[in-house]
Amino acid sequence: MNHKLIFSISWSLMKARWKQTLIAAVGVTFSITMFIALLSFMTGLNGLLDGLVLNRTPHVRIYNDIKPSKHQPVNLSGEYKQSYNFIKSVKSASGRQEIYNSAAILQLLKNDNRVVGIAPKIIAPVFFNAGTIDITGVINGIDVQSESALFHFNDYIITGKAIDLKNVPNSIILGKGVADKLLADPGDVLQVTTSQGDIMPLKVVGYFQSGLQDFDKVQCYTSINTAQKLLGKPNNYLTDIQVKLTDLNQAPVVAKEYGALFQADTEDIQTANSQFETGSFIRTLISYSVGITLLIVAGFGIYNILNMMIYEKMDAIAIMKATGFSGSDVNRIFIVIALSIGFFGGVIGLFLGFGLSVVIDNIPFRTAALPTITTFPVNYNPAFYFIGAIFSLVTTYFAGYFPARKASKVDPVIIIRGK
Repeated sequence: MNHKLIFSISWSLMKARWKQTLIAAVGVTFSITMFIALLSFMTGLNGLLDGLVLNRTPHVRIYNDIKPSKHQPVNLSGEYKQSYNFIKSVKSASGRQEIYNSAAILQLLKNDNRVVGIAPKIIAPVFFNAGTIDITGVINGIDVQSESALFHFNDYIITGKAIDLKNVPNSIILGKGVADKLLADPGDVLQVTTSQGDIMPLKVVGYFQSGLQDFDKVQCYTSINTAQKLLGKPNNYLTDIQVKLTDLNQAPVVAKEYGALFQADTEDIQTANSQFETGSFIRTLISYSVGITLLIVAGFGIYNILNMMIYEKMDAIAIMKATGFSGSDVNRIFIVIALSIGFFGGVIGLFLGFGLSVVIDNIPFRTAALPTITTFPVNYNPAFYFIGAIFSLVTTYFAGYFPARKASKVDPVIIIRGK
């Protein structure tokens, strides 16, 4: 059969019922528009929420945890080897919190092809002396350049500059919550007391705000050298090594490997932030479900319109079959009508979806908890547009398949005899 003739007949049938055809196309357009806008906004929101924690979390963390000794002295005694020992009030072992042989570990990690970057760190609980009151906090001694490159540290500095920690001796960047408690301004000097009772003055050079209020009420940052001086430790003293990998999914396996190799505790990002991954997955699943539901509803509209068109065009279908059109030719005509509605409605929907996403992306969104965020987050992933286009064609194809199949089985003799 001549394909040009098939398209010509399909076009004529659509023009004959142009209002119904337009309504069906508008249904597809609306579905695709909302699918793109909803998915772009929800995944953008997921990226924002997860980024508050996941961007600050290493793929693999190497550290030494404080924990009870697995082997109590009585269990090592041969005399009681066959006995069952009841040991109560087991205390944590006074093991070293620093990572043993940290320089060799850092060198080995640098030579590992799976590793993108390394950020050494020192974590130290301290007290900030505010008159007669001691305010608890945690100082993180960081390599400023590594922390900024791997964990977007600069993005969370709301006052001052991260590099000031390196350039200004004995300096500190306070969490916004800590600064509010201490009424500390940039340039002020604070007295900081360690858990061992050592006191050291530190100059405030900026504020840090992550968007997590409880986090910002405790966390503060200094350079690694300042943290080592504060604790009275040598230059090779580290409590944490943060590792970023080329492949995030390898983190659990690599963490176990490093734990066995370095004889240290390790934690992978999936274990540390499993609740955030679950929340992101559920929100994304809901977005896809709503979008696909809209497309299916639009498909039912096309199905109903084509059904009505077949009933109204029974005479025309009978004449076509009587003049030599086969059942497959009639089937193709109505499939072309359905796909045409899906294609043109889908294309317009993709453009409108992008336009609506741009509008959402420019809506002001300001909150004190997230000073670096000024508009609603939107994700312009091309995969969403590809998925929307495919679903619009697939949905409309099946919406037209069953009416087209019915039209192809029309018996022209019965229709013409009835007339």
